[in-house]
Amino acid sequence: MVSYGMQLPVQSQSTLYAEAWEAGAGPGDLVEIARAADRCGFDYIASCDHVAIPRRLAGPMGTVWYDPVATLSYLAAATERVRLLSHVAIVGLRHPLVSAKAYATLDHLSGGRLVLGVGAGHVEEEFDAVGADFTGRGRVLDETIDALKSALGPEEYPEFSGERFAFKDLGQRPRPAQERVPVWVGGSSPAAVRRAAVRGDGWLPQGDPRDRLPAQIAKLLRLRAEAGVEAPITVGAIVEPLYVGEAGWEVGRRTLTGKAEDIAASLRAYGEMGVHQIQVRFRSRSRTELVDQMAAFAAEVAPHLN
Repeated sequence: MVSYGMQLPVQSQSTLYAEAWEAGAGPGDLVEIARAADRCGFDYIASCDHVAIPRRLAGPMGTVWYDPVATLSYLAAATERVRLLSHVAIVGLRHPLVSAKAYATLDHLSGGRLVLGVGAGHVEEEFDAVGADFTGRGRVLDETIDALKSALGPEEYPEFSGERFAFKDLGQRPRPAQERVPVWVGGSSPAAVRRAAVRGDGWLPQGDPRDRLPAQIAKLLRLRAEAGVEAPITVGAIVEPLYVGEAGWEVGRRTLTGKAEDIAASLRAYGEMGVHQIQVRFRSRSRTELVDQMAAFAAEVAPHLN
């Protein structure tokens, strides 16, 4: 069974994917898009994480990066069902108890809709500015995931002892509404795939083309089996940009466009690879066009995904 979710527009505006209309958009647009995802059966809406962007990267990355906890909490109040994914939280920038307090509160307030997506990060100046370890960020992330699993569990006084972090006899409430918050690991490097296999409840590949995914998924499952992890893992994929129907404007050569049944047939290939959830993105020239595309996908494409 393949479900579908989306990274929200507006909240991050890298030139690699942001549409022109997003520059003038704001909170009201985010609310309407989140509500559309809620009523159209999207499994999740996602928000990114960067604390600060150095000038050398501001051209391609931009400096618009909403805080994921603030953004998803705001949208939780405007929605009822759709899950709330951090895609991805750079949790190595913060002490695990600080992250646990924020994300436990989000899960509590949303009635148990959090999916905690985590990643290592890649902006050295960002780590330096907050006193975090950039060179050792992979090892820090591994330990942080372990610490967060304890801190986001059911215990009011969680305990953890590692090389960098240790805590006990420190109470945190509210507790998450979920008994166990799912942790999805982002990244496609060998280290990220191994991290997802050993520590993750889900894997969020970043930029893997279709022809590379089957080998990556096979590696993920092999590493998980070798580690003795028997729990199932949710395998994700970021699909090509979409436009349902005839656009009448230039949507880019990589965009899947045309009849709904043709788009669905193309996307079914992901399920055949072993993907459980696809992250979709629609080309659009306005919020209205985006919401219309979301509705068209839900009504005309999604019923044929499985």
